[in-house]
Amino acid sequence: MVAGLTAAAVVVVAVLAYQASANAPDSVASSSSATPKASASAPAQPTAKPKPTKDALAVPADSGTGERVVYALQDRRVWLVDGNDKALRTFTVMPSPVSPPPGVHQVTSRSGTVQGSDGVPIEHVVRFANVGEVAVGFSAAQDGSMEAPDPESKTGGVRMKRADGNAMWTFATVGAKVVVVP
Repeated sequence: MVAGLTAAAVVVVAVLAYQASANAPDSVASSSSATPKASASAPAQPTAKPKPTKDALAVPADSGTGERVVYALQDRRVWLVDGNDKALRTFTVMPSPVSPPPGVHQVTSRSGTVQGSDGVPIEHVVRFANVGEVAVGFSAAQDGSMEAPDPESKTGGVRMKRADGNAMWTFATVGAKVVVVP
């Protein structure tokens, strides 16, 4: 019986050791059969400089300067940027089927609460562009939903979470600059 328990314990330890080595970083997990490390007497091999990582939350470089709302169409993200070009807030949005053209726009009107063209009650509507007969603007559904709109509909509501809608409402008054980037 003792021999059986000992054998089981050895198997458990071996499994745990394997799991630990499989999850260890390369610098720790290398075995003795790996290539030897450079010593103080051996010249070190040059290494490639790591590429700087792009900060996904950084304000897009091509979005101008000064206080503005930046809407990146491909990233489905909005930034509220202060006069010192610092992002005060950034958040994801659900784009509308009708997208505004890239460029500089201005907030033209706002509505506290209305019925969206898709029938959903919305709040904090901040309109900034027109594409044909369709007004494009940011809004938040009162029920908090951010569902994808019907791609066949001709609506311009860019939906966001309610907390983000509150921030947009406070930040983007009539005349505020909205920069749309691809």
